[in-house]
Amino acid sequence: MYPLRPLPAPLLLGGLCLLTSCTLRMQPAERARPGVSLPPSLLPAQAQAPGATAHKRPVPPPTVNRFAHLDTLMVGERIVRLYPGSRDTYEQLPVQEWLVNQTASEGDELDPEAEERRRLRKATTAQRAGRTLALRCTNGKAVRLVNNPTENYDTSVLYEYVATLPRIHHWLIAVRLYEGGYYLLVDQQTGRQTVVWSPPSVSPDGRYFICGSSDVLARYEPSGLQVWSMKTGRPQLLWERQTEWGVSQPRWLNGHSILFEQDFIHNGDVDTRIMRLTLPD
Repeated sequence: MYPLRPLPAPLLLGGLCLLTSCTLRMQPAERARPGVSLPPSLLPAQAQAPGATAHKRPVPPPTVNRFAHLDTLMVGERIVRLYPGSRDTYEQLPVQEWLVNQTASEGDELDPEAEERRRLRKATTAQRAGRTLALRCTNGKAVRLVNNPTENYDTSVLYEYVATLPRIHHWLIAVRLYEGGYYLLVDQQTGRQTVVWSPPSVSPDGRYFICGSSDVLARYEPSGLQVWSMKTGRPQLLWERQTEWGVSQPRWLNGHSILFEQDFIHNGDVDTRIMRLTLPD
């Protein structure tokens, strides 16, 4: 984690300018749109004070050494703030099993096919026969996902069963392409398929789920988060944001707030801190 040490006075204003330029340069998708009015608490001091002169020097905030572009999101016309979270609290929150990273033992290679066979032994409505992954829906429909492992960039695809998600009544399927991939949620009743960025972290009441993604170093996959609603019984995307920082292992603190690992570039390397986000209404 980066240390929070006070900066020398001569560097204070320079640091503020650097942070401001970094914010404007690195996340254009997160800036407020033209014409969006900010609440008085977010306006510069000279804009809040009636009669203040335009040349009045702004007073640097006490948290000038904080990475300001890591602490806010724009959701529509709303500013959603992120706050530092407790790692001790984060570590005590339950982890949904399909979010646990599967890593090979030292000296061994992870075998995806063996992992899938292990998962399928626990499933009653999913099975594999050769290249075909078959999912049996409650309405009698059968969903068949057929692997096509070729050297063709456009047609190569592998489907891997990951888990059954009881709170939202969907199967989770990993889709591996020639390069990269994505995840599918398949409705257990209808077979309807929904593409998501990552395995979802489902709220305790099953009304929402979060998909966090982090690829801040290679930037091959999108980094950011998606917020989905299950209030109608089917996934509905409420909003998504691609950011220059990544979201890893989101865990629900309660029905509306999550703690997650925020990955970001600091001093040329990936650093991580725990952040808290409360979903806007």
